[in-house]
Amino acid sequence: MRWDNPNDVGNLWKDRLPHVIEVIEKYDIGIVGIQEGLEHQVDQLTEGLGYSFLGVGRDDGAKAGEFTAILYDSEKYDLLDEGTFWLSPTPDIPSKGWDAALNRICSWGKFKDQKGKEFFVFNIHYDHIGQGARVESSKLVLEKTKEINSENYPAVWIGDFNVTPENEAYKVIVDSGWKDTRLVSKSESFGPRNTFTGFEWNPQNERIIDHVFVNSGFSVSKHGIIDDHYGEKYPSDHFPVLAIVEFEEK
Repeated sequence: MRWDNPNDVGNLWKDRLPHVIEVIEKYDIGIVGIQEGLEHQVDQLTEGLGYSFLGVGRDDGAKAGEFTAILYDSEKYDLLDEGTFWLSPTPDIPSKGWDAALNRICSWGKFKDQKGKEFFVFNIHYDHIGQGARVESSKLVLEKTKEINSENYPAVWIGDFNVTPENEAYKVIVDSGWKDTRLVSKSESFGPRNTFTGFEWNPQNERIIDHVFVNSGFSVSKHGIIDDHYGEKYPSDHFPVLAIVEFEEK
């Protein structure tokens, strides 16, 4: 979602906020995973949408630093449980792992929909510098998802992974059985073939570094990379990724 950086002249948060809300409402996205949001950004976005959220700041496990928050429409989903762990060898305390440049976290929630079906959402933001940290983060999240979702409910794993599909950190995930929604969608994925823009208008790179994975409990009816804009500006420095998933019938 791009943090509220006062140096982003021409793309300030106060100007982008209504367009972030507009995109979420337009596509009727009931669960949203964000990265980089500071406390006031999370508050403003949830207030504007009328949603609730879970998550903590990565610096202190409370309000300091960026959130990897999960926003959700509480009229559609009940939150049953939640938590956050750090992507490091000491996941239970605020910490920086391996060769990462910054603290990185995974926030997660267990939800129930209106039909009483339960599922998990795990939302991450991997380090932008440390390749070793990205690989180890994938391994750690695999361990933690098994521990937290011990009864193997349907689950979604989303976020800014800071890696393309050729990267080992991505391969660790798909080799473990998680499915990239872009590749298994029943309809062809729509939109551009990149997710990072850096606010550049009409970027031509082919770097998909934001992904949505599902376990065997979900099938995927639609996937897309949303490049909605206002004028020649984007609501964020990444394109949002949309996945519409359905419970697999047992």
